[in-house]
Amino acid sequence: MNPQQSTAAKAALMLRAEIEQRTRITLPVLPSLPSNQVPVILIGTAEDLAAEGHRPPSSTQVPDQADGFSIWIDQKQRQAITICAAGHDGRGTLCAVGRLLRFFEMGRDKLQVAVSTKIATAPKYPLRGHQFGFRPKTNAYDAWNLAMWEQYYRDMMVFGMNAIELIPPRSDDDADSPHFPRPPMDMMIEMSHLADEYGLDVWIWYPSMDKDYSDPKTIEFALKERETVFKLLPRIDAVFVPGGDPGDVRPDILFELMAKTKQVLNRYHPRAGIWVSPQGFDRPNVSHRRGWLKLFLDQLKDEKPEWLDGVVFGPQVETTLAKLRQDVPARYPIRQYPDITHSKSCQYPVPNWDRAYSDTEGRECINPRPEGYTKIFRELSPYSIGFITYSEGCNDDFNKVLWASLGWDPEMNVEDIAREYSRYFIGVRDSGEFARGLFALEQNWTGKLLTNSAIDKTLTLFQALEKGATPQEKLNWRFQEGLYRAYYDAYIHARLLYETRIESETIATLRTAKESGSMAALDQAQKILRKAVTERVSTELRARVFELAEALFQSIHMQLSVPRYQAISVGQGANLEEIDKPLNHAPNLLNRFDEIRKLPSESERLEAIAELARP
Repeated sequence: MNPQQSTAAKAALMLRAEIEQRTRITLPVLPSLPSNQVPVILIGTAEDLAAEGHRPPSSTQVPDQADGFSIWIDQKQRQAITICAAGHDGRGTLCAVGRLLRFFEMGRDKLQVAVSTKIATAPKYPLRGHQFGFRPKTNAYDAWNLAMWEQYYRDMMVFGMNAIELIPPRSDDDADSPHFPRPPMDMMIEMSHLADEYGLDVWIWYPSMDKDYSDPKTIEFALKERETVFKLLPRIDAVFVPGGDPGDVRPDILFELMAKTKQVLNRYHPRAGIWVSPQGFDRPNVSHRRGWLKLFLDQLKDEKPEWLDGVVFGPQVETTLAKLRQDVPARYPIRQYPDITHSKSCQYPVPNWDRAYSDTEGRECINPRPEGYTKIFRELSPYSIGFITYSEGCNDDFNKVLWASLGWDPEMNVEDIAREYSRYFIGVRDSGEFARGLFALEQNWTGKLLTNSAIDKTLTLFQALEKGATPQEKLNWRFQEGLYRAYYDAYIHARLLYETRIESETIATLRTAKESGSMAALDQAQKILRKAVTERVSTELRARVFELAEALFQSIHMQLSVPRYQAISVGQGANLEEIDKPLNHAPNLLNRFDEIRKLPSESERLEAIAELARP
């Protein structure tokens, strides 16, 4: 069986499995057509289907482009309906199956498709991928077994993903995780093999973290380590070496290392390429990196390195993508490495994010941003050949689908993407409402939280979905993620309103100090201020957040707490730890109260209280 046929066979098995999961209907996979009376779904390359006498209508010809495909329903060649999914190539066949799954209306014991269904399409951007790092730093990936990875590959392929990016066992991370089901090198090999079975391109993000690459011994060590990885992986299409984040290698030294890395890489993967980014060059407040970006660009223009296959634009590149494309010689394509997983202290932070959210939900929270990332994608993508997104878990799941969908068709309506996501992953019944919920979660983060009237409406929307959910939907991790965010947002909103009022009451009490006495006023003010802990608000919302955190750990191994679920750190998505973080000035006020109590005289205490209570 040639690779094209192998991928088509994998596509048929994928179609069968995904339909069975959603409908309980098991479709047989047959090597040849059954009798004319039996409806069939015919899968293969355009050449395969033509050999069976099934050619697309003139308006639905298979595009002559990698990953392109056509889908149509043939009612003429046989007595029964024949649904045809034909790819330009093997991976195009997989893409066709993905789109066909999005066309189907699936439910319990139900599988339907409109007889008018037809499409002929090819992607705008040739590279549409996501980084899948099996490492401790991620908020869920480190606990996934190979079956979970295969399911996630399929989920993303349905929306047009054609590449993955792996991370080697040694990176800027701990060597081990309590969640690892297998050693990282073993998993990396299997993930590469699995990607190859589906015809996905395999990239490796390979940072240069050793101390001194001007030392021949360091070079020798690095090349031996990389050779071990290269020869063990069954498929590698490209290696991406970031200039920084992590790493601190001057461009001329880095180029020397990369040239030697390419030689080692091509011993085992002759067609694999080397890509590099100028990340971290000219970083503010890092004096020894000044001028590195110019040095990088000058080397590209003057030396025209043959070993280099392309340049990557990612976080901490101290220029715009448009300017980088202008400065990099045209012979080198540019790939994006967009950070879609973080919400603050990152490449694309949430604009004007309210501090109450940023202090609690944190950098790596569940973050669907349909409108924000659509705008970013459309502004940047014309300067690149595509992207492999930077991701550290499944908190950014919708963002992955959004980028892949726009990578196929940049003009696709974002509301349609949200509906297709919801229809395919949540179900037909409430797909429109869940899609609306994705936009509502983004609106929860817009503007000042104290005056944001959208929060309660968003919670009401998700509570209605929760009330009507089937048992299967309640176990669905994507459904659980939406609920978690809606409840978390609402709880923080309720706390902010409550704690803001408490602080106002505290200040009002301090202003009575002259009448009641300094010590009495401080005692009463402290009692009021501590109500945030002694008399919590909206405890039912808080309890539900904790229940959903447990549900997400059970369903997708999401680690939302350090002590409960052994997340690597609070900053890596464990925002359950920050849910009760004070949202007013209570810590500072309480410290100041203690200081004022120690003042020797009543007049000094009253003067300090007056200063504290001043508007």
